[in-house]
Amino acid sequence: MQISSVGGMGLLDSLLGAEGRKSFKRKDSDAGEAGKALEELRGSLYNELRTSEGAKRQQQRFCGPVVAMTFNFFVAVGIILTNKLVMGRVGFNFPIFLTLLHYAVSWLLLAIFKTLSWLPVSPPAKTTPSSSIFLLGAIMAFASGLANTSLKYNSVGFYQMAKIAVTPTIVLAEFVLFRKTISFKKVLALGAVSAGVAVATVTDLQFNAFGACIALAWIVPSAINKILWSSLQQQANWTALALMWKTTPITIFFLLALMPWLDPPGVLLFKWDINNSCAILSSALLGFLLQWSGALALGATSATSHVVLGQFKTCVILVGGYILLDSDPGLVSLSGAVFALAGMSVYTSLNLKESKDGSNKQIPVQTPVSKTKTSENGSEDSTVIKTTNDV
Repeated sequence: MQISSVGGMGLLDSLLGAEGRKSFKRKDSDAGEAGKALEELRGSLYNELRTSEGAKRQQQRFCGPVVAMTFNFFVAVGIILTNKLVMGRVGFNFPIFLTLLHYAVSWLLLAIFKTLSWLPVSPPAKTTPSSSIFLLGAIMAFASGLANTSLKYNSVGFYQMAKIAVTPTIVLAEFVLFRKTISFKKVLALGAVSAGVAVATVTDLQFNAFGACIALAWIVPSAINKILWSSLQQQANWTALALMWKTTPITIFFLLALMPWLDPPGVLLFKWDINNSCAILSSALLGFLLQWSGALALGATSATSHVVLGQFKTCVILVGGYILLDSDPGLVSLSGAVFALAGMSVYTSLNLKESKDGSNKQIPVQTPVSKTKTSENGSEDSTVIKTTNDV
């Protein structure tokens, strides 16, 4: 066996020659280096997720504004259709309890992520006051619960009119809290969006006294909720999942407190068969995705941009129904939707322009400056590189 093995090696050497042997060794070396590089990349990625700053960088890398807002758009459309099925055909008329199920399923999934070490690390406790986390959890309960209650007692038109009022509320709150201002062009664009959505939904405007009170009570918590989600992620290195893990138990507690006041009695007497339970569970799973995608969008953009995205969703559903489903909302509603979409396009272009200008200001520009330096033996020219930052 040894003789045949040696003979085989000799035959292989004679066929390949010296260059062939070098090629095989080079390929083995390249494969080893590639495997080593892959292990180093995997290790660095794992270490990156072990810190809040690294996890935040990974979220910004893989989920930019376009990805986050597209994700949120499709999930929002899906949960609207599912909730219409749950509250309409299924007949589940308990909006606060439905919201509670959304957050309970979210907390369960986050607990599984935590067990599997998939949950990003939270920032140090000293960087974010516990009062801010508690406030966000409480406000989120009121914002989500009152939104579903408003959708139950109001028409779609009145519900959209209330959402329009969130936009100026956010602008005013950000000015009061952070002294943040927006340009006059953006004000005009947001005015066009609000006016267009109002015209598009005015045909479905039905007034209900209790529903109107719920809608008005929902406006301020909704605006503050979006502002806090955006500011904590952008200024305190929170990721969406880590912040959800901290705030969801607080939200569940306040939703339990709201249930006796806003939900009708009889939730335990509901017909919990397989079909109804699957529909409600689907709504709860989409609720987790909606909360996650909304948090990603707020972390990647701003509270105002997230509201504009919601109004864009309304107009797309209206125009899409006319084009694809042969629905006829009327010329006035279609004109309002098109006008609102035009305003959203202007607002988006202004945001992109400001973002581009801001990134250009951060890039250092190297300009060669010719400077003459004289020595004892004579004069010589030397080029000095001067680094300037545009501010």
